[in-house]
Amino acid sequence: MAGPLALGFSAASTTAFTSVSIKRVRISPNFRTKIRCIGWDPEGILGPPTTGHLARREFQRRLEKDADAREQFQRQVQEENERRRVLRESRREPNSIEELVEYFLDTEAQELEFEIARMRPKLTDEFFNHLKFELGQIRFAVQKTEDMEDRVIELEALQKALREGIEAYDKLQANIVKAKDNLNKIFTSKDVQATLMDMVEKNQINKSLLALLDENIASARRSNQTQAAEYMEKVRGAVRKYYTV
Repeated sequence: MAGPLALGFSAASTTAFTSVSIKRVRISPNFRTKIRCIGWDPEGILGPPTTGHLARREFQRRLEKDADAREQFQRQVQEENERRRVLRESRREPNSIEELVEYFLDTEAQELEFEIARMRPKLTDEFFNHLKFELGQIRFAVQKTEDMEDRVIELEALQKALREGIEAYDKLQANIVKAKDNLNKIFTSKDVQATLMDMVEKNQINKSLLALLDENIASARRSNQTQAAEYMEKVRGAVRKYYTV
């Protein structure tokens, strides 16, 4: 049986992650900043939201009914995933706090969650103190240029996005650790039903547990461990009965 997997930040979030993200665009000769509010879209497929919930539901219905549209969408998903994989591999890891600031300012909105997870060890108090110090220097400068004003907007948005992202990431990691323990408890139980009932009483049936099961099932399928995958699918079905949002 496939063991529990370690999940990445964007693979199994327990809550919708919403943050202000920074994207620079070149307006010669100066940089300008776009600040967008981004809903949870872990694969970044749908891009910045342009319409409401009903439009997204209608799009999903169309995919379910239209095989050609579904195939085209899946192809676009694969192309976007490949583009992002190449982008991630091409980025050089920053070696200083100053480089780390610029690294995040140049990060695409859809990549923010991933980069927070990848750079989490570098996002220390020292890093945020540096941000605070630079902001203070610019704010209290005797003479301010337009570029300096833009820099303040960039850094303030970055600070907010990273604070929120770190909070969500750290919470996710704690939930995943608990989910691994609970999943192991289920797999080793002699009475799965009794174990599930005990977990229900302790409020341990959650989205993290389901996501971890999904990752294990997918891993088993990729490894042609059909029997293990089928068993975990049965376990998932039992867990799903007791899951409430």
